[in-house]
Amino acid sequence: VDLSKSQDSAAGDGTTTVVVIAGALLKQCLTLLSNGIHPTVISDSLHKASIKAVDVLTAMAVPLELSDRESLIKSASTSLNSKVVSQYSTLLAPLAVDSVLSVVDPAKPDMVDLRDIKIVKKLGGTVDDTQLVKGLVFDKKASHAAGGPTRMENAKIAVIQFQISPPKTDIEQSIVVSDYTQMDRILKEERNYILGMIKKIKATGCNVLLIQKSILRDAVTDLSLHYLAKAKIMVVKDVEREDIEFITKTLNCLPIANIEHFRVEKLGHADLVEEVSLGDGKIVKVTGIKDMGRTTTVLVRGSNQLVLDEAERSLHDALCVVRCLVSKRFLIAGGGAPEIELSRQLGAWSKVLHGMEGYCVRSFAEALEVVPYTLAENAGLNPIAIVTELRNRHAQGEINAGINVRKGQITNILEENVVQPLLVSTSAITLATECVRMILKIDDIVNVR
Repeated sequence: VDLSKSQDSAAGDGTTTVVVIAGALLKQCLTLLSNGIHPTVISDSLHKASIKAVDVLTAMAVPLELSDRESLIKSASTSLNSKVVSQYSTLLAPLAVDSVLSVVDPAKPDMVDLRDIKIVKKLGGTVDDTQLVKGLVFDKKASHAAGGPTRMENAKIAVIQFQISPPKTDIEQSIVVSDYTQMDRILKEERNYILGMIKKIKATGCNVLLIQKSILRDAVTDLSLHYLAKAKIMVVKDVEREDIEFITKTLNCLPIANIEHFRVEKLGHADLVEEVSLGDGKIVKVTGIKDMGRTTTVLVRGSNQLVLDEAERSLHDALCVVRCLVSKRFLIAGGGAPEIELSRQLGAWSKVLHGMEGYCVRSFAEALEVVPYTLAENAGLNPIAIVTELRNRHAQGEINAGINVRKGQITNILEENVVQPLLVSTSAITLATECVRMILKIDDIVNVR
């Protein structure tokens, strides 16, 4: 499980591959251990083999330019082909590529922070309705209390982290009011307090308020919503705390923590903020943001919760694949081709090595055949026949021959556009080897005791 998580954070795709390789390596290690080879020797040999494997993979890889949108889309499609929503890969792959390219910072071209891409899920419609929104989307409706506006052109937006409601004392106490006049005074004070706040807000020209969710007390009361509606200010309440950073980055504004700090220069500007009916609910869309930060929002749709979650997961994998290509700009064939080529080259290399080391490297090479084997098995083909033929084709120098799952035979996978980032393969092999070496070392310690 940890191995999958590591692969997910390092490359984002290939989480199954890494587990399969680790399993196969452990199986080979068992045989080596039972043959009396010391765990340290196995561990060192595996380390050498994995370094060599990364070199071989890098030599096989095809360099890529970010301007080559077609190749990026091919890689994203390959990642989506093994998912439940594979039939939508023609829509989701370009979407993933465009969203990553729109958040690449020219100052740091090798770094993409996926937190700058917000995925908003909304039930209803089909995955076909998924779209890229240049702006912000809130999966909630605007406040309708007291007939407040739900559409605002030429919006001046404030993100606030304080409450527009009467203040509470710091201690737990109860006030007993025995007289109507006292009650009126309390209500009058509350009204004046809220009105004072709203006047300050209105004075800056602000007409859209995004209010952070409050834990201690209500962020807004019916009374404050009534006055805000009167002041023609649109309100979106209960904005999650973790979304604040993304929102302020997108709107290019500052969050306001106190009414005293409410100033014009802290506001964000957008052409339009409106509430839109979508599926069985409503969303708030902010478009035409001036000086928009390098962020983007993807609105994912789905007919039921399972499809929606699966679409989000698959899109995340596709985004990770494009991110890998931005940080390490090399492509490599998919379909089990790199693994079988590695297996062949490491097998040849093992014959040059002396003693136990060569024996261990040969086992490493054999273990890598598990990837094409599993791929063939999952496609319902005869794994032994397929892997044998694959080995044969690679021995004849067809470096990019791989399993074509759709045709059920072996073809040149690069020509079929089945490609993946180099980082996915190298990371899978390095991580799997590390994990296996660690387990071997633990075994060693246990045996000594």
